[in-house]
Formats: sequence, structure tokens, C-alpha cells
Amino acid sequence: MARRTRRLWTDEEKRSICLQTIAPGVSVAQVALRYAVNANLIFKWLRDPKYRPAPGTGPEEAGLRFLPVEIVREVPVTRPMPAAENRIEFELAGGHRMRVSGSYDPEALARLIRGLTV
Repeated sequence: MARRTRRLWTDEEKRSICLQTIAPGVSVAQVALRYAVNANLIFKWLRDPKYRPAPGTGPEEAGLRFLPVEIVREVPVTRPMPAAENRIEFELAGGHRMRVSGSYDPEALARLIRGLTV
């Protein structure tokens, strides 16, 4: 039987995850799936004043914001594209362009994007 590893969340990570639950149209279940954590754990954190977002605090006030996304269809290929060739392309505000191919670590990608937009 495989042994489970327990994830230890920092206070800052807990605050960030709890803050995401108050974004318009986002449910606790969606946030829980994003971080592969049980929704009940997020509800537990939300009950703790240390992690619960202050009333009137939204993602925008905390420096988080959603960016517009445009899905552009590329020229059709004549053969099926293997999963390793899938790619995502970002155009950031500072004129930076980033292309990610294959699999990626979402947290590392988010840190990179934050670094480029500062």
C-alpha cells in the first residue's frame, strides 16, 4: 500500500487560497480542485480569522486580477498532435511573450508571470 504524503501549507499559501474563494463566480470546490485539497480543509481555514479574507477584500485589492485570455486557432495540422507538442502562449503587458510547450508546473509558471509583469 502506498504511503500518503501530507502537504504542509504555509500561512501565506492558506491566505492566498482562501482569498481565491471570494472571487466572483468561483466556488470553494473549484479552488480545492485547483490545489488538489479537500474542500472541507479550505472551509476550516476560512473559519480561522488568521486566513479568512477581511470583509470588503477582493482579489483586486490584494493585487490579484484576472487577465483577458484569447484562444486563437492555429493553422490545422495534417497529423494528430501528440500531447508533448501542446503549447500555451502568453502575451504579457510589458511586451513580453512566453510560450510553454508540453507539461509544466502551474506554480512555477505563475511565479514567472508575476516576475515578468512587475
